[in-house]
Amino acid sequence: MNIADALSGNAGLEGIQRVLLSGAPHNALRHELGALLAAPHRLGPCQLRRARFKPGRRLMAYYDAHVRIDGDGRESIRPVFVTWGPHRDSGKYHTQADLDAIEGEAVRRGLLAPFRKLATDTPESQMHVRVSPLDERFPQLVRACDPQYVRDLVAAAHAAINIGAPASKYSITFIRYHPGQRHVLRYDPQDAPEFRPIFAKLYHTSEDSERILHRAKQIGEWLAEYGEGARSIRPLASVAEDAVVLYARVVGTPLSNCLRRIGQSLASPLKGTGAALYALHQLPQAFAVPLESQDFVAELEEIARASEHVSTLLPSVGATIKALLERARELYERLPVEPPAFAHGDFKADHVWVTPDGLTLIDFDSCHLGDPALDVGKFLADLRFWYAIYGHKGLKQAQECFLVGYAPGTLTERVMRARVYESVELVKLAVRRVHLFEDDWATRTKWLIGLAEAVLNDLQLGPGFAVKQSPLPGPRGALPKLRVTGGGHGLLEGLN
Repeated sequence: MNIADALSGNAGLEGIQRVLLSGAPHNALRHELGALLAAPHRLGPCQLRRARFKPGRRLMAYYDAHVRIDGDGRESIRPVFVTWGPHRDSGKYHTQADLDAIEGEAVRRGLLAPFRKLATDTPESQMHVRVSPLDERFPQLVRACDPQYVRDLVAAAHAAINIGAPASKYSITFIRYHPGQRHVLRYDPQDAPEFRPIFAKLYHTSEDSERILHRAKQIGEWLAEYGEGARSIRPLASVAEDAVVLYARVVGTPLSNCLRRIGQSLASPLKGTGAALYALHQLPQAFAVPLESQDFVAELEEIARASEHVSTLLPSVGATIKALLERARELYERLPVEPPAFAHGDFKADHVWVTPDGLTLIDFDSCHLGDPALDVGKFLADLRFWYAIYGHKGLKQAQECFLVGYAPGTLTERVMRARVYESVELVKLAVRRVHLFEDDWATRTKWLIGLAEAVLNDLQLGPGFAVKQSPLPGPRGALPKLRVTGGGHGLLEGLN
């Protein structure tokens, strides 16, 4: 098997998994990583965290590389981003001089070792490797990983809001290292453990970070008055020159973790979540502008793009997804519409935290103007996913608790549209949360797409809204081997 066969999809799922885990391309990756190190023998295991496959274009993987520091067995973990296929930047965003400048800054700040270089491109194997903290599109990432710079950064943020700097030394951990897209860092105070960690989210431009800061503050003010006891996470500061927004850690538990412990009463937090979301949807459009618009068709197009790899690796399931999205579009167009409203855009149990002071909503990067039924449907799909993953009964009651909090006997038409969204959002969850490199990826993907089909088939929307049945039977039995893996709520203790 060669890399061209894998990227085209001709080698199937086995070909993709061999590239990621054990085949010649993976061995070539280890060789190149070793060559980047000052001492190649120090490279330990490379733990695969996430992978994305765009058939015919590229395969992307995110690893944690374990690197031995010295002879006493200590290790450091360096996130690594690898692409196989044509380099996505292709010189558009950077030059070799830009790359050299970033690596030079890493040297000056003491962030290069134990590596000699942080990047390598091997055209003959179509492999491109980037080691943290390198990102040509986020040059500020290097200084955001420098403990001395972080000390001054946090001190300035605290001084701006009249709070004394809590520490003089910080450790830095990558929560997300997604070159070209986004980065999230955690700063833990080393000499003041009684203070909370700080999270830093990096953006492309200072305008982006200032916009997020303004939006989060406005949402916080709105929920403080109308949120039925729920609050939102509020940034500590936005640092324009670094295009970074700083947050203090949320103290509490993500609702998705609470769903794991089904023995506890969830009626109150689920109703509270519904009420908080309804309050969020009442936020005036001018309150957090500017916002982009997004409609149902745009959401379907995004899901179709995200599921391209399923169509290549599992053609029959890909055909089912295509038919499901088309059926959902036809049904949605027959339902009553309402004017666009403020929407969270990524409303799920990971983004609702149960704290000693009540509920706290987080992550407002995806906010837009659109159908608020998206948020409702996404949360209903998320509940269905977690109940399936944990094998719990009582999904119907949990969804009803949420809907009672959101719209007790009202907004029937919005809830009807939300049920259509629930089906298509289950497709998105299937293609994004089931890891391509796991041995039972095909089985679990088929099961979840079948579940999405069953949701659409079971819709009861009243006279004139019968849903055309699909020939694909709904899933039977328990969800096979579905399990929680790293990511999601484990990322933030505050931010995702």
